[in-house]
Amino acid sequence: MHAEILVLHFGKDIVDQPIIYRLVKDFDLEFNLLKATIYPRQEGIIVLELRGHPKNFEAGVKYLKNAGVKVQRVASEVRRNDERCYQCGTCTAICPTGALHVKRPEMEIVFDVEKCSACELCCPVCPARAMEVSINRNAVA
Repeated sequence: MHAEILVLHFGKDIVDQPIIYRLVKDFDLEFNLLKATIYPRQEGIIVLELRGHPKNFEAGVKYLKNAGVKVQRVASEVRRNDERCYQCGTCTAICPTGALHVKRPEMEIVFDVEKCSACELCCPVCPARAMEVSINRNAVA
């Protein structure tokens, strides 16, 4: 399962089209709406977490671009400062993608960067402030 947070910019000529519906129906993608500002006959913006099989994800993003939607990938990434982390596990309870999880039986907190959607929910709950956000200049499409 692949997940990313995307910012979608809709022009006023396509704001009334069922574009998100098509992502779900045609590309078997799931979404979590984080923010939206859309008005009839005006430009709109949607921030969402989009997830699904990697091939479906890329096909869905291609569909968005072909439909006239400007797609931007979130320009930040989350990383763990292993020197600060004391393996308390607080972050695992809030992580929506399973990127932070407990490895059993060792009870080690694992951070799987490939599963991370950069939602940043782990950052404020980490008592050690081991989860950090940094700019990923290669992420902007």
